[in-house]
Amino acid sequence: MHPILNRNLFFIKEKVGMFKASNNYDIFNPETQELILTCTEEKLGFFTKIFRFTKYKRNTPFNVVVKTTSGETVLTVKRGISIFLSKVEVFDEKDNLIGKFKQKFFSIGGKFDVLDANDNLVCTLKGKWTSWDFKFMKENQELAEVNKKWSGLGKELFTTADNYMLCISEMLPENAPARILILGAVMCIDMVLKE
Repeated sequence: MHPILNRNLFFIKEKVGMFKASNNYDIFNPETQELILTCTEEKLGFFTKIFRFTKYKRNTPFNVVVKTTSGETVLTVKRGISIFLSKVEVFDEKDNLIGKFKQKFFSIGGKFDVLDANDNLVCTLKGKWTSWDFKFMKENQELAEVNKKWSGLGKELFTTADNYMLCISEMLPENAPARILILGAVMCIDMVLKE
């Protein structure tokens, strides 16, 4: 696992563009406002690009790659075409399968299970249908939270609706595979649950 994933705070800012088919993000250290990771959607096919501008956008496949600013791959999140429920896979920097996300049927606000490579439950992502607020829960313990509220150093600089903060609990040990899965899940919440 790349050491940058042992951080507990990540500020995610969507790259905005007109008529863009792909989802791209910059990830910052919220305390210093330093760019630490980039997230790009690679290998978009012609038909996928076309369907991204239709009501079927949520059903299109994606291949999201998170890299350091020097170009090292940290993780990759992939999904094929989704008809009813999304099944998303997460790979580490060496392209080894680390885990999966399995969307829950009929969940209000959004919910999916975060599974390891052997389909064992790591945690569950739960969202509120009224806001952009998600929690990664293992039984009654919160492992991480994603929302659009941040009152840290970057408050004045980062204010648009396309930005959000990932706060990983300090109780989650360094180098825990759940860290890769949590960051991977955040990179596809928009595409799986919110679009």
